Order: sequence, then C-alpha cells, then structure tokens
Amino acid sequence: MTKNFVVAILAGVILVTGSPAAEQDWPQWRGPTRDGVVAVEGVPDRWPLSLRAAWTVEIGEGYGSPVVANGRAFTLSRQDPREVVTAIDLSAGTVVWRQSYESAFEKNQYAVSMAKGPHATPLVSDGRVFTVGVAGIVYAWSAEDGAVLWRRDFSDIFDSSVLFAGTAASPLLADGMLVIQVGSDVQGGRIVALDPASGDERWTWRGPGPGYASPGLMEVDGVSHLVATTQESIVALDPRTGTLLWAIPFPDEWHENIVTPVWTGTELVMSGQRQGTHAYHLRQDRGAWRWTETWSNPDVTLYMSTPVLADGVLYGLSSKRLGQFVALDVMTGAVTWSSEGREGEHAVALLTPEHVVLLTNNAELTVARRNATTFEIERRYEVSDSQTWAVPVLLGRDLLIRDETHLVLLTPG
Repeated sequence: MTKNFVVAILAGVILVTGSPAAEQDWPQWRGPTRDGVVAVEGVPDRWPLSLRAAWTVEIGEGYGSPVVANGRAFTLSRQDPREVVTAIDLSAGTVVWRQSYESAFEKNQYAVSMAKGPHATPLVSDGRVFTVGVAGIVYAWSAEDGAVLWRRDFSDIFDSSVLFAGTAASPLLADGMLVIQVGSDVQGGRIVALDPASGDERWTWRGPGPGYASPGLMEVDGVSHLVATTQESIVALDPRTGTLLWAIPFPDEWHENIVTPVWTGTELVMSGQRQGTHAYHLRQDRGAWRWTETWSNPDVTLYMSTPVLADGVLYGLSSKRLGQFVALDVMTGAVTWSSEGREGEHAVALLTPEHVVLLTNNAELTVARRNATTFEIERRYEVSDSQTWAVPVLLGRDLLIRDETHLVLLTPG
C-alpha cells in the first residue's frame, strides 16, 4: 500500500482542531451508541484540504471495523489459516500485543471475490476485548496484555461454509450480557447470551439461520427489545430472558438480510436488495406485540449498507444505479434527494452534528452537509489504494481506516 493520499476535491480552510486520537473511544460496531452517530468531540472543527498517513500497520484480511479504547485500537483479522487479534497504540502506531488461533474456514464457492473474513467487529468493555470469528469461535481477551480470559467454540454446531461468507454478526452487550448470533441456513440459528466475565451461557434462542446483520437494542413503549435478523425475518427478543417478543417475515431468496433494522422512535425500517425498503409500526395489544406495515418503497434497496437517522431522514446507499446515495423521509418513505449513482457496491454511513460521512468500498470518503432536501458535498477524499468495507473511526482531527490488509491512521496534511 502506498501513502499517496489524494487531496480533497473541494477547497477550504486548512485549519483543523480536535481532541487527540488517544482521548476518543469507539468500543463497538458503529460506535459508542451502535447507531453510527459520532459525538462532537470526535469530529474535526473543519475538514482539512487533504489527509496523509501518520502510520500504517499490516493486520491481515477481514471486514470488521477497528474499535478504540484507552488509546488503543483493536482489530480482528485473518492470516490464513489463523485469525489474529491485534492491539495497536494509537499515538505511535506500534503493535502492543498480538494473539492468533487456528480457524480453518472454507467459504462458499460462489463468494469468489471475497476474503475469508472475519466479518464481526470486536467489542471492548470493562478491560476485555470480545471477538467473534468467521467460524463462530468466540474469545474474551485482556485488553491490557492479550491474555485469554475465556473461549467458546460454536463451530461444531453448524457448517459455517453453508453461509455465503460465514458468521457475520458483531457482538453486543445487553442487560449485562454478551450477545452473539451464530448458525447457518441449513442447521438453523442461535442467539446466545453469555456472561462477559466467564463465557457461561445465560440463555439461548433457537430459530431460523442468521442473516448477515448485527443485532441491536431499541426501546418501544418503555420495553427493551433485542432486535436481530434471520435469513427470513426480523425478530425481537426480551434481552433479559431471550423470550421471543415478535417476528416480522422478511424473506430473501438468497438469505441476504444484511442491513440492521433502524428504529426511528415510531417505526422500524428494514431494507434489502430484492425487497426494497419497508417501515413497520409496533404496538402492544392485550399482552402481545403486534406489527403493521406503514409504508414501503420498492425503488430504494439498501443492500449491505445500514443507514443513519437524523432530521426525520435516513441517509444511506441504495444499490440502484450501481450505488446511489439517498435521503429517505422516515414518515412516508419518499426519497428527498439522491446522487447520480455509480458510487460503489457498499458505503458505510456515519452521522456528525453537521455532516453525513460516507465511505464507499472504492475508498472514497464523502463528507456531505446534513440536509434533508439537497445532496451537498463539502469534502471528498481518496483514503486508500485498496478497497475499504469496514466502518471508519473518527478521532477528532484524525481518522482510522481499515483497507483490505492494513489499518491506517490518517491525519491532516
């Protein structure tokens, strides 16, 4: 990988200030609140004219994003046939510790252009780093020195190669428990709650094979819901017990439910490559949960990209027109603006107080104004010479990017 990063397309003021990278935490998939929202201290006062690499560390293949805690970045990757966990000092770009373990995996024969994973983003909490490998091997590591705290192996309960790309769901902390999702199209799926300290099982829900989305938490009428996707549905569980609260059918012929559903406060929005985008209203009725579809838009297909929510609008990437940035009114499902297209196969969306940040798999980072009616680009950068599928991490003046094989800290310059 070279360090020749391209200058931003639009001119502007060079001055950038912000908190040092080491002061920012990004402990799980899509950030502290798991919704792609970046706090004000994680955002530069002004976006710079250009970015350069402060340091680069080779970590191996994979699609999970880096996480950050206490001045360190943690990644899960593959150096075949092993999966590798790496802790990196953010200030110096030096490897603090590195652990690896055997993880044989044969991906689906039709996934010709994809790496063998892993796909799940680690989670850091209470001095522990939790990782979920592509074959369903779960570890808890000491964040300080990489010591193994416990291990659970779910690879023997399902054939992970039956899934197109193996286990993909990122772990979640819910009601004091570590929640993971494993399984396959053939053997069925499990959502499992583990004790974070010991790895002991607290509850297990069995159902259809998993989708490729990561579970999340939402509150409806004062009740906590653990929401996940399967190959054929959206399901909600009681996070304390694993009891099924409701299930909404969402079938896909290729079992590619990849987008994590978004709760708007009144509606649950879900999208897929072949299904389009749908909104569902949830309510309690005589002790049971009911759902009704409130709107659908077949022309907006959020294939792999989970959108962000602000201003009554969902911002994301539809697969139409070879990748099209869109803004979608959450009350009606109407498109309020869209880009011309050809943006890419995938885009990660993050939300700052004033901008929507969109990173495509083609390594193009677009900073657009938060605007419900107009697509207005403020900056555009090329951030790598190889593809970028993982969620970037905004660290004040700096930006942490994972490309095909490296972790890179970008800084103004």
